[in-house]
Amino acid sequence: MTELAPIIAGLLVLVGSFFALVAVIGLWRLPDIYTRSHAASKTGTLGSGLVLIALAVHAGDAGTTSRALAGVVFFLLTAPIAAHLLARAAYAVGYPLSKDSVRDDLSNRP
Repeated sequence: MTELAPIIAGLLVLVGSFFALVAVIGLWRLPDIYTRSHAASKTGTLGSGLVLIALAVHAGDAGTTSRALAGVVFFLLTAPIAAHLLARAAYAVGYPLSKDSVRDDLSNRP
């Protein structure tokens, strides 16, 4: 297994970097804060999680592996919630939706 660990770690870094690149492209190309926060939270979390898992595979010691896996859990618990709260705050202060948006589900709420 020790000869496979660098290959697996390298593949995880490549896939994680791809998802981080997709997050950056989403931030650059998407029209408003709501779709941008979606791109950043979903693909950014997946990309950084895969890179941390690659670190856990490559490190080989229990301390680094446990901290890397704790980082993955932290990303999974905090990034989607933070993106949701930022989007709700942007909506509350009146940041407009893109003109290409199909519907506004929050406009009918009291």
